[in-house]
Amino acid sequence: MQLTGFKGRTAVVTGAAGGIGLALVTLLRAAGSLVVATDLTAALADKQDEDGLSWQALDVSDASATETLFAKATRDFGPIGLVIHAAGTLSNMPILQTTPQEWSRVSRINNDGTFHVLRTAGQAMCPQRKGAIVVIGSNAGGIPRHRMASYAASKAAAAMLTRCAGLELAEFGIRCNLVAPGSTLTPMQTGMWADERGAEKVIAGDLATFRTGIPLGKLATPVDIAQAAMFLLSDQAGHITMADLYVDGGATLRA
Repeated sequence: MQLTGFKGRTAVVTGAAGGIGLALVTLLRAAGSLVVATDLTAALADKQDEDGLSWQALDVSDASATETLFAKATRDFGPIGLVIHAAGTLSNMPILQTTPQEWSRVSRINNDGTFHVLRTAGQAMCPQRKGAIVVIGSNAGGIPRHRMASYAASKAAAAMLTRCAGLELAEFGIRCNLVAPGSTLTPMQTGMWADERGAEKVIAGDLATFRTGIPLGKLATPVDIAQAAMFLLSDQAGHITMADLYVDGGATLRA
């Protein structure tokens, strides 16, 4: 099946400089979309604009900056039809060691950032009465995780926020969906590994921390997650909204 609904449409991608976000930029460009790819300034040092691709600095936790970015994207490329919110941050520490400052940092990026992007994207799309938004969440938003309380809580909140946005924006023809990855080969994942057996340990699971392994016996790649997001953005998913698609190799044993 050939996915359609991308050619000539303007797409905004947050968290676009690496991992899942970068994979999405590549797939969107190949499908014919005009792409405004955003990330923190430091992440854009080696990025260069191309015909139909513009790299822009954006801190999604900044409401004003998010509004400015969407306005500029509309001026430069025309009405925004597709938005993929992949920006986020990880926190990997027990609750008792999590400071209020760390909790706030994670919430500001993962919660506030999702709110700013959904709100601004919805405002941009409503006059057109069509559009598709995909938020990259996490399977940690649906299952308790050891040493990941602030991250898991933020992803759970972002998931419900996205589904509520999908409910409210449905009357305008705007679809809002989530992709919830499990362990994926990105710097965020490998940064948690203590040694070269990190992947093996994740796949096997760990009873001591109540973590299931991955039934499919492999980690996801960024492209695996990006392809799922592309389906939810496509015309072929035109009657799907408020969905939370887990792409985790069966790790959460989810019904």
